[in-house]
Amino acid sequence: MSVASLWVVSPNSEVSNCLGNRLLYASRSSSRDQNLVCVARLKKSKKQRWNSCLGGSASGLENGGKFTVLSSIVANPAGEMAVSSEQKVYDVVLKQAALVKQLRSSGDLEVKPDIVIPGTLSLLSEAYDRCGEVCAEYAKTFYLGTLLMTPERRRAIWAIYVWCRRTDELVDGPNALHITPKALDRWESRLEDLFQRRPFDMLDAALSDTVAKFPVDIQPFKDMIEGMRMDLRKSRYNNFDELYLYCYYVAGTVGLMSVPVMGIAPESQATTESVYNAALALGIANQLTNILRDVGEDARRGRIYLPQDELAQAGLSDDDIFAGKVTDKWRKFMKNQIKRARMFFDEAEKGVTELSSASRWPVWASLLLYRQILDEIEANDYNNFTKRAYVSKPKKILALPIAYTKSLVRPSRTSSHLAKT
Repeated sequence: MSVASLWVVSPNSEVSNCLGNRLLYASRSSSRDQNLVCVARLKKSKKQRWNSCLGGSASGLENGGKFTVLSSIVANPAGEMAVSSEQKVYDVVLKQAALVKQLRSSGDLEVKPDIVIPGTLSLLSEAYDRCGEVCAEYAKTFYLGTLLMTPERRRAIWAIYVWCRRTDELVDGPNALHITPKALDRWESRLEDLFQRRPFDMLDAALSDTVAKFPVDIQPFKDMIEGMRMDLRKSRYNNFDELYLYCYYVAGTVGLMSVPVMGIAPESQATTESVYNAALALGIANQLTNILRDVGEDARRGRIYLPQDELAQAGLSDDDIFAGKVTDKWRKFMKNQIKRARMFFDEAEKGVTELSSASRWPVWASLLLYRQILDEIEANDYNNFTKRAYVSKPKKILALPIAYTKSLVRPSRTSSHLAKT
């Protein structure tokens, strides 16, 4: 897995020997999963998520470009009424947006100064430097973009990146077979500790410092861990509503984590909620792209991250996925899946311009590069069983000045779907 761009870049999945410090699980019992699990190296990660879909159709975005909850209340098989995935996620978005909106209106969004404790400043600086090294090695394009950000914001984004990378490796890294729900519970406990300024190790300390300086809420971090739990127990998704929730957990959350750090342009007329919605859309778009790119790789692990009901409607089944044969039915199915992913990229684009000027370039770069993966799937004649779609180095280099040019566009002061009401 990987996590959808920091606001949303999915980290590069080709990761090895990434974190120098071991991620050791503190535990009070002697069970194997509590004592042996460590991430001494971050090798190639399966499901790129980092590095977010509406109601079950490719037409879930309606007037105003906002996320429209198509079916906020649905009936479960027992006839009881249940809240849909979109509504669950939307409620989280509203909460996160409200936290930042309150600070924006009070003018209290400035980065808090360092609280210097004798003997700790150099260690903290070293921790941030290590996070930067990880980002530079495994998310090169995004890292270059972060260099345009202010030092405080840049370091904070690096810290979030590394935490998400480590979380991802729990279920997709070299020790994934040893991970149990209890291990994830302990990881969540560590998360709570670092939010209380009780970090377990140096890399935790960088994030602990970050969340003390920026209005970052713990809920998206907890939700990402919930996505890891989902990977332990689930390998099929009945419909897009289920897949949407998974995409939010493992990728959309990153957008919610990073918007407070990226910052919203002071001159932006957009509502805070709309900026968060756009960040969520980019995370979902990235994760859907990961899923479409990695169909064959996932199938070889017994996993199918495609809506089962949509496969059936296309006349396809799990057996067709495992057979790995490109047919006309498969091409038609993939065209619809790619169309939906592009819709989310389109929605995300509407919010990038509203970010602070120094934060826009890395976001644009990640968006443009990830979107091109969909083009490469098409260029491979929809063979995502045996061919891995990737963006060539020349195309990546070409995308950087394009992203930079787009980052210079200032938020519009005229009314639009993102305008304040």
